[in-house]
Amino acid sequence: MSVLAPEGRQPENRQDPASNHTVEPPSELAMWLSDGWTVTKRNLTKLKRSPDMLVFAILQPIMFVLLFSQIYGGSIQVEGSDYTQYLMAGIFAQTVIFGSTFSGSAMAQDLKDGIIDRFRTLPMSSSAVLIGRTNSDLVLNALSVIIMMGTGLLVGWRVNTSVSSALAGIGLLLLFSYAFSWVMALLGMSVKSPEVINNASFMVLFPLTFISNAFVQSQTLPAPLEAFANWNPVSALVQAVRELFGNTGTVPVPDAWPMQNALLTVLIGVVLMLVIFVPLCIRKFASISSR
Repeated sequence: MSVLAPEGRQPENRQDPASNHTVEPPSELAMWLSDGWTVTKRNLTKLKRSPDMLVFAILQPIMFVLLFSQIYGGSIQVEGSDYTQYLMAGIFAQTVIFGSTFSGSAMAQDLKDGIIDRFRTLPMSSSAVLIGRTNSDLVLNALSVIIMMGTGLLVGWRVNTSVSSALAGIGLLLLFSYAFSWVMALLGMSVKSPEVINNASFMVLFPLTFISNAFVQSQTLPAPLEAFANWNPVSALVQAVRELFGNTGTVPVPDAWPMQNALLTVLIGVVLMLVIFVPLCIRKFASISSR
């Protein structure tokens, strides 16, 4: 069964009664895009009907901004920069990464509720379910970033580069979050319940976000943790976003290659995640759908 045009959804020629000409069927790609958009709308509608989930997803980043900038900011010193300026890129990165967990938890919940079995009976591309899931999380992350930027401006954070660089920073955050959503989607399809993925995801996300340069300089960490932080892909994302927003100040950059080439490191990481986890997700979804 083709990923793009599964059984029951094969394109067929049809006759246009008005012109009496044969109408070419939509291509497999067009049907795949249509299916993906339909599932994306389904997930966004579901989110709209669950405003409590949307509210808490938005309140969490606001809470982190206020907590770190207003409560801990006076106690944390950053060499060569104001802590609020240093902090925001880390908050942005943490929020979009945590937001990517919705893909995993939602896939696990759909499996538990039997929604996947219903999708299996429809004449649609199987990969459209995954595309719709990751696309809707991308929309949620974009909304979170916009709200965080507004909150950051209220507490004194500023973008010190051009509009194009700032947009590139936002795009990089969302690109990384989209690629990471596929990682979490695979995890969501691999666990037995939504409750399990919440615990499993935090065991992965907490070391990635907190053993990094998101909240403190990696140079202040013990040597083994400093080495981990300097090669942590989240640290590269944070460093690249700081550079694009002009929030680096005169903070010294570690000599590690990922820190010296942060933007390139993030782009390589995004490509690797997509190349590895998109096929794995599609294969895993096909496996659980055929049971």
